[in-house]
Amino acid sequence: MARTKPNMNVVFVGHVDAGKSTCVGRLMFDTGAVTEQEMKKLKEEAAKYGKAGFEFAYVMDKIKEERERGVTIDLAYKKIVTQKFEITIIDAPGHKDFVKNMITGASQADAAFLVIAAPAGVQPQTTEHLWLLRTMGVKNLAIAVNKMDAVEYKEDTFKKVKEEVSKLLKQVGINPDTTPFLAVAGLKGDNIAKKSDKMSWYKGPTILEQFDIFPAPALPTNLPMRMPVQDVYEITGVGTVPVGKIETGIMKVGQKIIVLPGRTGEGIQGEVKTIEMHHETYPEALAGDNVGINLRGIGKKDIARGDVICDASKPISIVEEFVAQIAVINHPTVLAKGYTPVFHIHTAQVPCQFVELIAQMDPKTGGVLKEHPDFLKNGDVAKVRIKPMGKLALETSKENPYMSRFAVRDAGSTVAAGVCLEITKKK
Repeated sequence: MARTKPNMNVVFVGHVDAGKSTCVGRLMFDTGAVTEQEMKKLKEEAAKYGKAGFEFAYVMDKIKEERERGVTIDLAYKKIVTQKFEITIIDAPGHKDFVKNMITGASQADAAFLVIAAPAGVQPQTTEHLWLLRTMGVKNLAIAVNKMDAVEYKEDTFKKVKEEVSKLLKQVGINPDTTPFLAVAGLKGDNIAKKSDKMSWYKGPTILEQFDIFPAPALPTNLPMRMPVQDVYEITGVGTVPVGKIETGIMKVGQKIIVLPGRTGEGIQGEVKTIEMHHETYPEALAGDNVGINLRGIGKKDIARGDVICDASKPISIVEEFVAQIAVINHPTVLAKGYTPVFHIHTAQVPCQFVELIAQMDPKTGGVLKEHPDFLKNGDVAKVRIKPMGKLALETSKENPYMSRFAVRDAGSTVAAGVCLEITKKK
């Protein structure tokens, strides 16, 4: 089967209860991706759990525990075909404990909707979500001001939220004037897939139309093939099936690959046997595609989440230490030398130590403010030297920007985010 339209990964982020899952579920239903029958079943189930009004969220929240708690835990993937694209929607959790899954979601996204509830406005985590999107390289962002039905579709409430969000956008270096703001109501279906008749003052696009307004993702097919492993499944009759998004390059059936760091840190060689997307097999897949693959010569014990499947002739570096530029987002006190939090890099999670604070930078000019600062605090941008305490595959932003970004987490919150500038390879 030939590909029809380019794939675009779009992540929906926002505070817990902003109504992301409801917006996405409504979109699925209104575009026919979910049938009337399925919807009826979900409605009954929502009522059974005492969660009437959650039926659209249930489209994405497949996991029983999530239904009972009414929050999104795992990343859910869904497909929608628009005029221009095949959209893979990633519904990322907004709940505090689930930011780590959100990082994985954001790192796979070409574009993002930040969903903000009109009655609640900006929430403490809104800034964190924006920083993450920014650092994870999500260039295209739209703001969906949701639950407009709860504020009687009033234009002045929409304007007030727009002003609040615009201030935050400026803080993280995003231009609010070129950022689209959409007035929507997920539960009622206003401006999700269909134009609303309740807001004559609103002249902007629906969410469905906004997908096609986003610029097409530039596919980095010219870079070496890299596929960070999201999950590994054992499928009867097939064997070991790693799934994930091809970040860069082109993967072909028959291609010689190496899994790095792998269990040993030396990497394990294999070959691509089959490539599957949305239950169809393909001879090749490109950067941007979410795939499941079967590898010859690679067993269940050889590969895990956080490994990177690479072109065998151009493997990714395993690093001894690296220099990075970081932005401190949310540290409870100050960040000093010797600090060892967990780094989330593509799909890997590795504890790393800050071994040197090289310089504090001026975020506006990129110039040096201070050599070797004693510590860093929230809002600071700095060049730092980092030593992984485990095996880590990473590239510099010059070699491969897609494989150079990371988030730093500690005690359940995102402390910093950054990008790798230089690498000292493991001998």
